[in-house]
Amino acid sequence: MADIKKLAEELVKLTVLEVNELKNHLKEEYGIEPAAAAVAVAGPAAGGDAAAADEKTEFTVTLKDAGSQKVAVIKAVKEITGLGLGEAKAIVDGAPAPVVEKVSKDDAEAAKKTLEGAGASVELS
Repeated sequence: MADIKKLAEELVKLTVLEVNELKNHLKEEYGIEPAAAAVAVAGPAAGGDAAAADEKTEFTVTLKDAGSQKVAVIKAVKEITGLGLGEAKAIVDGAPAPVVEKVSKDDAEAAKKTLEGAGASVELS
């Protein structure tokens, strides 16, 4: 069995990036969604990195509604994602659904503009 004190000491020393990696690992490998409190505990230990971590650098473009020009929106999704026609249609049919995830602000804005130009309603998060 693991030494609980030693484990706790190591957790407190983690940087914000390391806590995020740990969270992702627990979710992917074990299906565990860590509570927000675990991330909050590590925040103060990071010191100056906390302010930088607050600035959002990754965005998700979510298709809220395809609108009246569904075919144009499917083509736009296909263009943005590089998916096949069937997969792009599945995203549009499944709206609201994410089109692209963890992209830069510029890429997210470009995807939003393309989708809105095709007649879709889109949300950035």
